[in-house]
Amino acid sequence: MKPGTAISGGALMLAAAVAAGAFGAHALAARLDARQLELWQTAARYLAYAGVGSVLAGLVGGGRAGRLAAVLLVVGGLIFAGTVGALALGGPRLLGAVTPLGGVAMIAGFVALAWAGRRRSP
Repeated sequence: MKPGTAISGGALMLAAAVAAGAFGAHALAARLDARQLELWQTAARYLAYAGVGSVLAGLVGGGRAGRLAAVLLVVGGLIFAGTVGALALGGPRLLGAVTPLGGVAMIAGFVALAWAGRRRSP
């Protein structure tokens, strides 16, 4: 993923995370139980984490490691937040088996970001 794409993609993820958080706090608060609302907010928060990581990956650059970090963070964030958000809205419990794949991808993305940052340091 090119640095500019990582930055703009991450910024869009951050915008979506803020919108999802606000939607959950206002539109869903009366419709979901406490556990479902907690899941929704978790999805929004982790989407934001992935967005910040993607922006950082774009700023750091770092060659292949930076590009890999951006891809893993975007894909992992979308999988994790998407499945958790769907579970909050009553989606099939089978999605819970997919959620860890997104989390692992995000962790690997942050490790790749650390590697990319290390490669850039003097």
